[in-house]
Amino acid sequence: MCLGIPGQVVEIVEGFAGQLALVDVEGARRRVNIGMLDDPPGPGAWVLIHMGFAVELIDGAEASRAIAGLELMGQARRLRRRYTVLGLVQGVGFRPFAYATASTLALSGSVANTPDGVVIEVEGEAEAVHEYGHRLRTDAPPLAMVMDVADEDLPLQGGTGFTIAASRDGTPARTLASPDVAICDDCLRELRDPADRRYRHPFITCTNCGPRFTIIKTLPYDRATTTMADFEMCPACRTEYENPADRRFHAQPIACPSCGPSLNLVTAGARVSAEPVGEARRLLAAGRIVAVKGLGGYHLACDARNAAAVAELRKRKRRGGKPFAVMVADLDAARRLVTLTDDEEALLTHSRRPIVLLPRRADAGLAAAVAPDNPDLGIMLPYTPLHVLLFGLPGDPDGPDALVMTSGNLAGEPIVTDDDDALLRLAEIADAWLRHDRGIRVPCDDSVSRHVAGAELPARRSRGYAPLPIALPFDVPPMLAAGADLKNTCAVAARRYAWLSQHIGDMDDLRTIDALTSSAQHLQELTGVRPEIVVADLHPDYRSGDWARRRAGGHAVRRVQHHHAHVASVMAEHGLGPDEQVIGIAFDGTGYGTDGAIWGGEMLIADYKSFRRAARLAYVPLAGGDASVRRPYRMALAHLHAAGVPWHPDLPAVVACPPAERDLLARQFGTGAGCAPTSSMGRLFDAVAALAGVRQIVEYEAEAAIVLEGLARVAPAGHLHPYAFELCPSPDGPDVADAGPVIRQVALDVLGGVPVPVVAARFHAAVAALIVQLAEHGRDETGLDVVVLGGGVFQNALLLGAAVRDLGERGFTVLRPRLLPPNDGGIALGQLVIGASA
Repeated sequence: MCLGIPGQVVEIVEGFAGQLALVDVEGARRRVNIGMLDDPPGPGAWVLIHMGFAVELIDGAEASRAIAGLELMGQARRLRRRYTVLGLVQGVGFRPFAYATASTLALSGSVANTPDGVVIEVEGEAEAVHEYGHRLRTDAPPLAMVMDVADEDLPLQGGTGFTIAASRDGTPARTLASPDVAICDDCLRELRDPADRRYRHPFITCTNCGPRFTIIKTLPYDRATTTMADFEMCPACRTEYENPADRRFHAQPIACPSCGPSLNLVTAGARVSAEPVGEARRLLAAGRIVAVKGLGGYHLACDARNAAAVAELRKRKRRGGKPFAVMVADLDAARRLVTLTDDEEALLTHSRRPIVLLPRRADAGLAAAVAPDNPDLGIMLPYTPLHVLLFGLPGDPDGPDALVMTSGNLAGEPIVTDDDDALLRLAEIADAWLRHDRGIRVPCDDSVSRHVAGAELPARRSRGYAPLPIALPFDVPPMLAAGADLKNTCAVAARRYAWLSQHIGDMDDLRTIDALTSSAQHLQELTGVRPEIVVADLHPDYRSGDWARRRAGGHAVRRVQHHHAHVASVMAEHGLGPDEQVIGIAFDGTGYGTDGAIWGGEMLIADYKSFRRAARLAYVPLAGGDASVRRPYRMALAHLHAAGVPWHPDLPAVVACPPAERDLLARQFGTGAGCAPTSSMGRLFDAVAALAGVRQIVEYEAEAAIVLEGLARVAPAGHLHPYAFELCPSPDGPDVADAGPVIRQVALDVLGGVPVPVVAARFHAAVAALIVQLAEHGRDETGLDVVVLGGGVFQNALLLGAAVRDLGERGFTVLRPRLLPPNDGGIALGQLVIGASA
């Protein structure tokens, strides 16, 4: 602080600028009328000013002493403070935000990424330092997720600037890695601007968008720890990267046509280098199938309006009848294919860019084979600049306005990420490969979601969502959960957070098991969790359970019952405490029960530590395991047998079953040989679909139930007189919900010519009524009024919406999945909280 400059003002009282000041004479003349003083001031004198009035004349010696005192007071008003910010704060523009905020408040110091998060030291006026801490908590960048801000005071060091320091390595990472983020509006404008140096650059990105999770090798998040380390920045990019005023300030994936990744197109063994995107668009318009490398792996793309191209892709990929996702250029194009509410538009255009399941318009005009017998389409918008370019910019030749965009793999295999592997594994599917030389550290499929009953309902949580953490309601030790064998995701947890992996897939293929191992290792690298406990499903033959045993390092694996995990997962995401108990309705296809039966239609009175099976669907025989899952007519015959209904030759399920197989099933049902008892609600949906003639053989999981739901949605409005289950009390075990009355009425309606949509709607209404009946029975018995809905059956939007509405009308608090899928993709969270409570 220099006080010898004429006109210099030294403020004395903090917070009241101008209330009390010591000013030299020349400065005083400019501020007040010093003629008010009794003695005229001489040269070198100082004037004390209070509230705008000259009140005292001070000589040089007195001024020196006053100045020394003021300097000490000024130092007392200065602070240096360290802020440690935890959460999703790397790869989201947090360091540039920290820099700009410090500059605005005239603070010196530094910011750095560390394994703990972001550490910031600031020094300056106390008020400004306090304000800085406030803004860290309230004004963080939109992609950031601030979970905690710890602070501590430090000795003053002085300094005049604020710097971004090199990242600090050391202890295992405990911060959060950002999910991949869709292209932002600013980058989109530059991509389309012929005057911009990144015009048509397929890898345009900035601090607010672009790849994150799929390119990060380890934390702290810096270019050197990503797959962009192979690309040295050119001088122009380096200037942007180092300029605090630039949108690309410390954007790690920064690149341009001069220094970034490059595209090439490979077809029939020859590399086509000129205009690879334009050539790919021409091939798509000509009905070809193009493998397109994206953020988390390859897609297989074709023209969604070209029936021959879609049919060929379905045949080559061995897709069966499972719907394809469709990508369109923008929201207007989406509106031409589907109907959209405001909530659905917000979900579709969110920076996560999931595939959103939406009602198909009658005039959509897509090939029928895109989504056979399904009233919905899975729609997504472009989320990379390459996708945008595939649809073309102004002046480009026309190409398809809707593209099938499905995972680059054969059915049952994990998505392909490696370029050489893509040429090999997709050789029998793709006609060309549009690829780039930026590495993919971890595979990541597209996420799938929808909006149901006022909230998002994920069906697959992957790109754009993983690896965001889930806050836990209590502390847990370092843990690893293996998930399930279908729709597998694994998870790690420590203290108050759990991190679920991206979607990995079904454990039927060795490559998928390898992908599980790689994903678990990557998740541990990013989170710093070193598991002391490993948890897996109770099923003795699950491949995920065997994988967990090998990962446990000789320690015992904690086993968790499948449906308890479904219920606990929803409890945890809603933040229920360790002592809270709920009525859990767990409906799915398959889960190993504590009695060795195949459960799936359960009401549990549960907390995290334990559960009691209070009610279940009546057991029916499941003959041949997976054979009955693939052939729903077998489940129809099993339910007819259990209900005492003859196998009438005019029932579609009886017609579909070959006579020799019918005879074998009759013997098995009579003796129990080769049968396992099942209470599965998913298998009951299969049975009703087969009885109604909807599906007798399925080509993908839950196909029969999905088509049945679609038919129920188009049933005529009005009183449908729902079927009814019979709830039978049991003194020695769980009460039993008998589906016999439902099966008998379905058979009568089908034989009587009742339209299939009416049968489907009456059945859905019956299941919704059963949920309410079970909940009320549970409330009468226990006094509980919180109902948790979990399990894959609650992917059914019609059923979930009806259950939420009807339970709410009866005074229940309803907890349903919102952050994680109700299916097995969310079960790892339940495994963690149960395993930690054991």
